[in-house]
Amino acid sequence: MRALDGASLDIEAGELMLLVGPSGSGKTTLLSVAGCVLQPTSGSLRILGDDITRMPAKALPAIRRERIGFVFQAFNLFPTLSALQNVALALDLKGAGGRAARERAAALLDQVGLGAKLDAYPADLSGGQKQRVAIARALAGDPPIILADEPTAALDTQSGRAVMNVLQRLAHERDRAVVIVTHDNRMLGYADRTVRMEDGRIVGDERPDSRLGARDSVVGILDSEAVA
Repeated sequence: MRALDGASLDIEAGELMLLVGPSGSGKTTLLSVAGCVLQPTSGSLRILGDDITRMPAKALPAIRRERIGFVFQAFNLFPTLSALQNVALALDLKGAGGRAARERAAALLDQVGLGAKLDAYPADLSGGQKQRVAIARALAGDPPIILADEPTAALDTQSGRAVMNVLQRLAHERDRAVVIVTHDNRMLGYADRTVRMEDGRIVGDERPDSRLGARDSVVGILDSEAVA
């Protein structure tokens, strides 16, 4: 069974894109291809102009580490580490350690509205606050691409909106390409662009807000196919 069937998509800087469609339509597979987690069985993938499908597998971890930040429905925070330590650990893994990592982690947490929660542990944070810590962690290394899989699914409406506000600011104010897989219809109003999928195919590509216009493409997926 094909999880992707001839899917083509350009992902642009400065926009918040939602990937929507029924379960099994290929949304998460497309996100995984864009994030270099899965390699398509055919077609091509370009990230910042580089043809990823021509690169050896050993080159992909560096692409993921340097160019892409991931946010998931499960926050995946270390429960015995504070918010600051969770983000600093991600920076350490990217080569920035010690005081510089702590200072950068504090700045990232302040950026997502958690400057007063640096020393809080995950057990003491709300779901929305945990997700914002996860977003701060995804920003370690200053990646130009943020990929999020159902980041608001486990959150109440207020917390979900807080998370979407952060992601929207990243796109509009910091010129990130932000792509979100979601079933959460409450969040459709945040989209600069909504891409609809069915049976592995892209069946709709809507831009309700025309103010963005054409932007630089940071991810290009062409005629990609992947087998489930």
